[in-house]
Amino acid sequence: MILRAAEERDAAAVAALWNVMIRDSLATFTTVEWTQATMAARIADRRGAFWLIEDGGTVLGIVTFGAFRSGPGYGATVEHSIVMQAAAQGTGAADRLMDRAEASAAAQGHHVMVAAISGANPRAIGFHARRGYRQTGHMPQVGFKAGRWLDLILMQKTISAR
Repeated sequence: MILRAAEERDAAAVAALWNVMIRDSLATFTTVEWTQATMAARIADRRGAFWLIEDGGTVLGIVTFGAFRSGPGYGATVEHSIVMQAAAQGTGAADRLMDRAEASAAAQGHHVMVAAISGANPRAIGFHARRGYRQTGHMPQVGFKAGRWLDLILMQKTISAR
């Protein structure tokens, strides 16, 4: 498996991976799928904050981070998204991606990384807990998808001593 920075040329494969999660799960509250063009723009906008892991040219997973909230007081806090192919779960690929994202965010001067996780995704909650994220918020019924109200779980990890 190769871990590398995502590039605009990866946009179609990354969008396809992310769109499976949008269509087939409650892991995201989003219902609008990525296009190749919108994903290419996201990748370009997040240089130094968007990675993928691939095997034999197939994208197995991605991680990216960006601003948690606007305003200078939040500048040291970022929120990440991680998306994995089901076949890659349990291989260590997600840990490799998160190691890269956390180290890169810390090197860029960020102090805290936030995960906003659907309450319908206990696997992601457990994954983040094992990585040292602690639950700092539970927002009941703030999302709605597929005819269901969904809770949002906020978890965070201090990634630098800044």
